[in-house]
Amino acid sequence: MRTATYFFIFLNLSLAMFEEPAVYPLPFLVTSVVEVLCLLVFFGRLTHFAKVTFRDVFWKDTKNICIIVAILLSLTDLAIYGILRIYNVRSVRWSRIVRPLFLINFAESRQIRRAFRSIRNTLPEITYVFLLFMFSLLMFSLMALKLFGERNLQTAEGLPYFKNYLEIVFDLYVLVTTANSPDVMMPAFDFSSWYALFFIAFVIVNTYIFMSLFLAVVYNNYKKHLKVTFGGVN
Repeated sequence: MRTATYFFIFLNLSLAMFEEPAVYPLPFLVTSVVEVLCLLVFFGRLTHFAKVTFRDVFWKDTKNICIIVAILLSLTDLAIYGILRIYNVRSVRWSRIVRPLFLINFAESRQIRRAFRSIRNTLPEITYVFLLFMFSLLMFSLMALKLFGERNLQTAEGLPYFKNYLEIVFDLYVLVTTANSPDVMMPAFDFSSWYALFFIAFVIVNTYIFMSLFLAVVYNNYKKHLKVTFGGVN
């Protein structure tokens, strides 16, 4: 029963590769039949669990409620999508985001649920560090707008450089990961080498200090909560 449950959960999650838009598109009828089959298996597994559990205990368990809601949402979305498809109305399968709930909430997924609970308990404790990092990012973005916004600089593609505040925030956020380094800095550096000081300060503060601090806080708190929940039974 556990192997069958995991197999159909994996099959249900794998449908994202074959549903439009897909990496390997299959006809809608094929994917919909497979999804209905998976949902029937999930419902049968839940029914079997309800037969060996006291009714009050079954309905008080939020895991069972989540599975029921996920099944109903998936069937409703599938029916709406199929009807709209008949009338050539383009839509999106929004219920795909609830599919991981099956992986988390079945009784067989105890270890995954413990890890998920540890992540959930860690999030509030890293909020302050994250907000402090975002405040630093927003302040550096504002300084970048004031420094480069009126210089009429252009990127290598000929686009305006650091003219829009939200685009600056995104570029500097990506720069924290060093993914767009040094491309994002070169237009300012070509205009004046002194502007390198701004980016050096930004990288030191946000990449080397805040990212290291953020990673340390996440790791320590996650490890703490994982130890607490390791002995749980849910």
